Amino acid sequence: MLTYAMLKDAPRDFLCATGLMNDEFLALLRVFSNIYYAQIAHQTADGKPRQRRPGAGAKGLLPAIEDKLLFILVYQKTYPLQTMHGLQFGMSQPEANYWIHRLLPLVKHTLTELGMTPAREAHTLADHPKVVENPADFILDGTERRRQRPQDGAEQTAHYSGKKKTHTDKNLVLVNTQTDQVIYLGPTCPGKTHDKRMADEVEVNYPNGTTVGKDTGFQGYEPRHTVTQQCKKKPKGRALSDADKFLNRILSGVRIRVEHVIAGVKRCRIVKDTFRNTKEDFADLVMEVACALHNLRIAYRHPQPVFNVLRL
Repeated sequence: MLTYAMLKDAPRDFLCATGLMNDEFLALLRVFSNIYYAQIAHQTADGKPRQRRPGAGAKGLLPAIEDKLLFILVYQKTYPLQTMHGLQFGMSQPEANYWIHRLLPLVKHTLTELGMTPAREAHTLADHPKVVENPADFILDGTERRRQRPQDGAEQTAHYSGKKKTHTDKNLVLVNTQTDQVIYLGPTCPGKTHDKRMADEVEVNYPNGTTVGKDTGFQGYEPRHTVTQQCKKKPKGRALSDADKFLNRILSGVRIRVEHVIAGVKRCRIVKDTFRNTKEDFADLVMEVACALHNLRIAYRHPQPVFNVLRL
């Protein structure tokens, strides 16, 4: 049975299992424990008022708070079958399913308290703390995630991606080029939806004077008060000029950062492997948590320099 006590002194194994280093896990644990105990202090897991004090009655299969956090992070990172995940922690598949759906929203709440979750409301992006705190150029891109083939015919058509030749979910991702963090995550849409259509529908409110990098999937996307940058496409029957080729190399070198960020988000196998869960809105929840965990890793491993004007 996996426990935090077993893994904490094996940093390599701990990183492989959770995607986090021990200091990052402990920073998450401090807030997670407060949120968890505050939730169970007055109500049961079903949301009913408590009739007795917390901790009374039969002890659960994950008695330690650090084991609860380890349980859900291992699931998010490795995405095993729930039966296998239950075997790792000494429980049945129904019990594993119960704890997954109980703990993951608390992890999201924890990451929100730490300021790591990306903005979800496009019209308030300009006032979001991460944007006000680190104004910089942005890069916009769409990312697709494989999912199981829906049984409903209309859903099959909506989720079938001609680009990936499979059924997918899709999100818009806006990355800050200064911090390499996900600043905005769009709603989860069927894979057939075009990137530009998604961007037009959410109507992102960028700060004035923002530079937005994009690819050809956003051809014609020109939001107000911004300057957009896009590589030039080769005209039919003609070649690009040397100046255009040089500019394309520069823009491609900048835009590759969004691909690196998406790869960092997809270190969580739950948003990389074929998605199997069918609970409503769960696909959106796991993507938001994956982006927030990426932001947490970046904040701890690549902190931004702090300048003191008085010492200059």
